[in-house]
Order: sequence, then C-alpha cells, then structure tokens
Amino acid sequence: MSTQLNGSVLRAFRILDLFAAGYRELSAGDVAHELKVNLTTAHRFLHTLEHAGALRMTARGVFALGYVFADLGEKLARDGGAAPILQPVLDDLARTTHEACMATRFDQGSAMCIARSVPERALYVDIRVGTRLEAHSTAHGKLWLAFMENEKRDTWLETAQLQHRTENTITGKPALIQELDHIRAEGFAINNAECDNNIYAIAVPVFNHHGNMVSALSSFGSNRMIAHQHLAGLREHLRDAAQAAQTALYGAQPDERTN
Repeated sequence: MSTQLNGSVLRAFRILDLFAAGYRELSAGDVAHELKVNLTTAHRFLHTLEHAGALRMTARGVFALGYVFADLGEKLARDGGAAPILQPVLDDLARTTHEACMATRFDQGSAMCIARSVPERALYVDIRVGTRLEAHSTAHGKLWLAFMENEKRDTWLETAQLQHRTENTITGKPALIQELDHIRAEGFAINNAECDNNIYAIAVPVFNHHGNMVSALSSFGSNRMIAHQHLAGLREHLRDAAQAAQTALYGAQPDERTN
C-alpha cells in the first residue's frame, strides 16, 4: 500500500523551490502564477511559511528566504554535503559497470573528488577523496567548464594555463572552447588519456530540477575501451545513475508530486 502524501506540505516546498528557480523574492501574485492557485491561497501559504521561519517579509507582501536555511545548509555541509547521498549511487554504478566511479564538485578552478567507489575485482585504478582534477585535461573538469555560466567560464579561460600532459591534451583555448561546446551539446565528456597516458574516463552531469549542474559522475580506469568500445554502454549506465543521483538529492520531479 502506497504512502499517502500531504499535498499542503508538497505545495509549501514547491513555493520554496521557486527560490532555487531564480526568484530572490516572492509575492502572492508570483506564487499564484507559478503554482496555478488563487491569491488567497498564495497569501495563506506565504504567511504560514513566514510564521514557521522559512520566509521573512522584506516589504509589504514581499517575502525572501528565512535565515533558517543558512543554518540547515551549514549542518548539511558538516554532515558531508552531497557525498553520503551520492555514495550508494556510486556503489551501484561500480557494481553495474565493473569500473571505478567517482563524483565531483567544482572548487577553486578544478574538479574535486567528493566520493568514489571501486569495482569488486583485484586490479583497478583508484583515486582519493579530495583529489583535484585539472579542468582542461580531465572528463570531470571539461564537463564542469562546458556547463558553467559563460561569464564564469570566460573568467576561467582568461587566466588558465593549459599545461601539456600527454599528446592528447588540448592546449589551445580555441580548440578547448570547441570541445566544451561539443560536450554541452552531447551531454557527456571523455578523457582519452589527456591527463595521463594510462587513464581513460567518461563523465556525465548531475542537474537539479532547474537544469543547473550540481555534481558529475564518471567511470574511469586504465582500460582504453572505456573511452572507445565501451563508451555507449557506459554512457547509458552513467545517465541512469545521474537520474538516480538527482532523485536522491532533490526528490521526485515537481510534476511527479501530488498537487
């Protein structure tokens, strides 16, 4: 028997989710328009959320996020952030693909490993949590650059030193921009021995419900077939894992929830 969901709670979270969608402040008119409810209902939800501390009034009838979310964000970071949530997804991915897997976030100009899982076999390539991956010569790094806001990417490119690592490393900025445009269009990135002659990888983005990239997942190892013969199969497994990661981080899509 399925659990009955509370529609009012779900609707309250849909209001809060509007801030993630780009709103800095909300009025009853905004809520009524976005959630397709009447103004009276919108007013009631906004004032209830204010009473609970989830929102604060910045002007008459205008609301912004309450500071309680800063406290919750700090607690989530202290508890490991996204890593504990993504770990089961990576473990399943490693079992399915029989390759090492990892998740990253973008930090100070490079992709940083926040979680990883290894296959159940004797020999495999491993990486430590906390390892930083160069942005121009790794699958994760190129993926983050590809889905970065144009202004931020331009700023990164202005000062980037595209160091030569192997014969496959992209060291020219026009060529790198072309590669990033291709990655964004295709939705995945590969490392074809670009940082190390013996390392290959494929990485896919994890998005929130508003299409913003929040993490990346990859399969990697010393087997050249990862970036060649096994590419299509791994890509599908990774995309399934990215969808599972999104659900684990953010729950069901808004249109899948009870209204």
